[in-house]
This record gives sequence, structure tokens and C-alpha cells, in this order.
Amino acid sequence: MRGVDGKVLLTTNPPRELQPKEVLIKITHSGLCSSDLAYVQYGCVLGHEGVGIVEQVGGEVTKLKVGDRVGGGYLRSSCGSCNYCISGQDILCYSRNIFGEGDFNNGTLGHHFIAEQGYVYPIPEGMSSEEAAPLQCAGSTVYSALIQYYKHGMRVGILGIGGLGHLAIQFANKLGAHVTVFSTTASKEEEARKFGAHHFVVLGQEKGQIKQPVDLLLLTGSKAPDWNSFMDKEILARGASIVAIGFTGPTFEVPFIPTFFNGYNIVTNLVSSRRAHSEMLEFAARNEIHPVIEKFPFSNEGIAAGIEKLTSGKIRYRAVLVWE
Repeated sequence: MRGVDGKVLLTTNPPRELQPKEVLIKITHSGLCSSDLAYVQYGCVLGHEGVGIVEQVGGEVTKLKVGDRVGGGYLRSSCGSCNYCISGQDILCYSRNIFGEGDFNNGTLGHHFIAEQGYVYPIPEGMSSEEAAPLQCAGSTVYSALIQYYKHGMRVGILGIGGLGHLAIQFANKLGAHVTVFSTTASKEEEARKFGAHHFVVLGQEKGQIKQPVDLLLLTGSKAPDWNSFMDKEILARGASIVAIGFTGPTFEVPFIPTFFNGYNIVTNLVSSRRAHSEMLEFAARNEIHPVIEKFPFSNEGIAAGIEKLTSGKIRYRAVLVWE
């Protein structure tokens, strides 16, 4: 599926020969992510949350075999020898190939996906393919942010209960954090607590509701708080890290004075490295972390329905396309 005249349609690509270290994967499930919609106008093949079965392997493939169930699709390759790669930060490699930056005729929203070995990951036994699909991007992203910035004993705040947020709550809880959820919608409290939140705060009503400030704040939604009131040491502990994961707009503006005097650190997180991705899948399986999904058929009608619900904010909480 690729963007055609501003729409997402099923198209046909001529097959190409596998390179020695590549595998051909027959896709069974693929998540539909907001990141896909950002590239509709560019005409590339969409999809980066794929799960499927290895159907063919190149002559030098040693890590996978025909019949293996694997997932992946965002990070497609890296150089393997730069400082980023050898330190486990291959997602930052200057020679990386990620969804939207290259490999424009290859994506997981289709019958097949070609991947380099080492850039797709075995799906643990017991994890369903439909639940594994959203973990390839959304799960990878929130898990990566947590393991980089969370330390034992920290209180974690999660702003937004959506596709990213509902997974961030589960991962943070299972990592042992005390989890405070900030949301614009009071009616989401019951669900947030089911995901693992210990405390729930309606955004804009923080004053007086926070018993102890959070040490780490993940921005997982599309809305930012009023930073002038939110950057208070009674809400955000001094030295707290603010990790931007969700896209809140083309600019990110915060007041300098509280940022400076409270020692706040503002960072971003794309998706995880390959090593963290594998760890995330095992952690999710072991701790029974489950994405909440809505399924749509792999068809022009199915993709249109999925996009409509995604763009209108009605998906609860991840869209997954399924080949029937």
C-alpha cells in the first residue's frame, strides 16, 4: 500500500531479487501508525509495524530460516561500524535506513516485506501476531525511552492515554515505577488504572492533586500541557527529564526560567536500537503486556476505515491490518 494522489491504495510492485543477507517475509499483520499518514503525500510504500513468516532467505542468511515468525519494519539497516552502531545506538547511525528516509518501495503494508537479517526480530511464543504488530514501533518507542531514562525508585509521569500512552503505562508499571497519568479526559481514569497507573490527574488541575512530583515525564500524546504552570517543582521534580515521544506540533516551546532553575532535561526518543527491540519483545511476553487493538482487513476499504478512525482520534488504541 502506498500513497497515491493523497490516498492510500493497494498497488503492485515488481519483485526484486534478494540480496545475500536479506529475507522475504510474507506479512500476516501490520500496524497502521500515525507516522504512516505523514508519508502518504510522498508516494512511498507504507508500513513499519509488520509481523509475518519468513518465506525465503538469501544465501548468506544465518540467523533466520524459512518458517520463522518475525516482526519489524522501522529501522531497515545501519553501517554496523560507526561509534553509534558499536555502542548499541544504531538508530542514530548516519548511514541508517529507516522508514520514510529510504527504501521507498518496501513496507509492511503489503503482501511481502524484504528485510535485512538482524533488522527483524523473532516473535516470542505465546505472543499473538496481531498484538505483536504494534509493539514493533509503539512498544519499541516507549520501552526505549523508559530504559534510557528511568532509574529504580523514580516516579514516572505519562501524559496522554493513546496508542503510545497505554503501552507506556504498562511498561512503566512492570519496570517497577510509580506511575502518574496526566490526561485531558477524566473518563479515562478507570482504564488508565487497569493499564497500571497508580495516580490519575486531569490536565490543567495538577495543583493540589500531586502528592509527590514526577522524576520522569513521557509526552506520548498530541497535546502539550501549559508549561508555565506545569513546570513547577511540586509537579515536575527538580532535575526531571521530559522525553518527547508523541508529536505535539512543528515547534516545542517551554519557558526558560523554570527549565533553567529547576534543572529540567528535555530530550526526544525515536525508536529503540536493535538490542533494545529484542529485549522489549521478551519483556512484553514475560510480563503480559498487551496492546489494545482494532483490526481491519487488508483491502482498500479496510485501510480507508482504519485511516478514518486514526485521523479522527477514535482508534482504541492501535489499528492493525490483517490479511484474512
